[in-house]
Amino acid sequence: MHFEILTEDSSGMRLLEYLLPKLVGPNGEQHTWRLHSYKGIGHLPADLSSAADPAKRQLLDQLHRLLRGYAKTPGWCDAVIVVVDSDRHDCIAFLAELKQVAVACGAEHLAMFRLAIEETEAWYLGDRDALLTAYPNAKKAHLDRYDQDSLCDTWEFLADIVHPGGRRAVQKAGWPTAGNLKHEWADRIGPHMDPDRNLSPSFGKLRDGLRRLAKV
Repeated sequence: MHFEILTEDSSGMRLLEYLLPKLVGPNGEQHTWRLHSYKGIGHLPADLSSAADPAKRQLLDQLHRLLRGYAKTPGWCDAVIVVVDSDRHDCIAFLAELKQVAVACGAEHLAMFRLAIEETEAWYLGDRDALLTAYPNAKKAHLDRYDQDSLCDTWEFLADIVHPGGRRAVQKAGWPTAGNLKHEWADRIGPHMDPDRNLSPSFGKLRDGLRRLAKV
């Protein structure tokens, strides 16, 4: 099978570069994939019949255009996997909106949507062994207080665990420190992650969905 995988940012894409071989096997053997990152999550347009503004490089702004393109090109791919943070959305309502876009674009047979609850950093926190291997001096007592997949300002919570000075130091440093830090987490924690021990329910849905499609 060939998968087209869309992520809302480059740090999320970087993490998936590490995880996909562990989930479905090496790229180019039984399965192939391409990863595409965007400049943030953006917003679903009110009018799905309108043309997407190519200047907007946010994922949801472009989603209807992308799904229409995949749907009109049979054989190009077997599945389109859209991975975004849930942030503060109501997850059930948000997924329903995304699925409605797929139906409106004729891509309901191709599209699979997966949400990281609340943010992708929940997936790092779901693999404690990987996190502590990457950051042996992490604040374990603070990590112990994490309620998996909770709404707790997740990336800031992870910063408090592993980054000197925590979230305050990141916020004081300003742009682009947070983005750079998220890439660091992908590169340091991602290689150590084991999909089968991850405690994040939202990661489990991505893992199980991909493996079901790939028949792994």
